[in-house]
Amino acid sequence: MRRLDQVLSSLGYCSRREAVMFVKNGRVKHNGLVLTKADQKVDPHAVTVDDEPLEAPDGLLAMLHKPVGYVCTHDGNEGPTIYELLPDQWLRRNPAVTSVGRLDKDTSGLLLVTDIGPLVHRYTSPKAEIEKTYLAEVDRDLEASLIETFAKGDLMLRSEEKPCLPAKLEILAPRTARLTITEGRYHQVRRMFASQGWQVEKLHRERFGDYTLDDLAEGEWRMVGMTKPE
Repeated sequence: MRRLDQVLSSLGYCSRREAVMFVKNGRVKHNGLVLTKADQKVDPHAVTVDDEPLEAPDGLLAMLHKPVGYVCTHDGNEGPTIYELLPDQWLRRNPAVTSVGRLDKDTSGLLLVTDIGPLVHRYTSPKAEIEKTYLAEVDRDLEASLIETFAKGDLMLRSEEKPCLPAKLEILAPRTARLTITEGRYHQVRRMFASQGWQVEKLHRERFGDYTLDDLAEGEWRMVGMTKPE
């Protein structure tokens, strides 16, 4: 049980002071009964605001289809941010909503966003080795030898002290490939191709662990259930 004003504030509905007006205006119920005090102890799962259950009272996890041109930061000085694509209420939640890992400005595709700190760590820990699949378009025809080069697990990237873990490359067309990796190094996919003389001109993440974009439109988000990392 938690104080109502704390619950509403942490979930981004209003400030603790504004919660008093929510109650005064009869907008908040607990087990169907209108509440009369903002400091009343409640079960968040039994609370409604304007007859709607509280959104993700235990923490949220959502997929976002990130478009090219957006950055994964709260700093608006770097350009449009992914957080502009999310509901304003999410941005007022405490803890704050953040992305699970990042995609660079020129990469599109699947991002997970959450306000559950342990979940971020669980999905981004190097020990988790969660598979991430990318569709890459490069500047010249691919060679079949790249499949073995990426799969061997001895590919060194500039300024790195350890080789990349084995990665699976599928050549789909002369200049299009699907690459599955289990790490999340800085600009890893682009750097892997660059190390062998190919420039990635277009990059899109199709899958993150058990999550895939399916029919989620660019710039849209969808709440998802939580799964165990692979």
